[in-house]
Amino acid sequence: MSGSFYAQNDGKNWIKAMALSTTLFPGTCFCILSVLNTVAWARHSMVAIPFLYIVLMFVIFVFVTFPLSLAGTIVGRNWNGVANYPCRIKRIPSPVPYKKWYLTPMSISIFGGLLPFGSVFIEMYFLFTSFWNYKVYYVYGFMLLAFLILMIVSACISVVGTYFLLNAENHRWQWTAFTSSASTAVYVFLYSIHFYFYKTKMTGLYQAVFYFGYTSIFCFALSLTCGAMGYLSASAFVRAIYKNIKCD
Repeated sequence: MSGSFYAQNDGKNWIKAMALSTTLFPGTCFCILSVLNTVAWARHSMVAIPFLYIVLMFVIFVFVTFPLSLAGTIVGRNWNGVANYPCRIKRIPSPVPYKKWYLTPMSISIFGGLLPFGSVFIEMYFLFTSFWNYKVYYVYGFMLLAFLILMIVSACISVVGTYFLLNAENHRWQWTAFTSSASTAVYVFLYSIHFYFYKTKMTGLYQAVFYFGYTSIFCFALSLTCGAMGYLSASAFVRAIYKNIKCD
């Protein structure tokens, strides 16, 4: 899928895009888990992952994940990698005029994550409580509903942010559509800091490292999920509004 989207947007360095999409999330998780595992080894903890298992996971990634990603990128570029714009575009980008601070991509990205975070704020409390305070969590149906609401709100936020940018004559909407929804994870991480100090009884470096390490992985995965939903929704919105435009 990444190869297809990259080719549709006239991307030239597809090998770099393939390597980044393949290693970004696994590589980040591997770095964080390596730090956690080193701390666990130093403390002689039972949660430490044996070195043989680490080598096995690396071998699986090199000989299974990477070849499949390479094959998927090649197939995506060849089968669905042709740019299909809804209207004629100019090859020379237009200059972006100066706008007020609340119409800048940075402001839209920062404030865009507030509404998605507010839609799952209550659920975050129960989720963190069940994971870190060892409470039983059994309302999985409600968690699924909260996840669907999060996706819908993230899509709407990215669409609105993209509309603001286009209305401000700013054609660089792609990354803003992604970050306006992905910034939800920033607020989740800030809430996790509050939860650590005021809702748990954890003390010491060992517990803090594990708490914030696993929370960082969760927030990073959440940012990628919300950002992908936001970008796909904004892309569909842009295609819909420009579909019937007639260019002379």
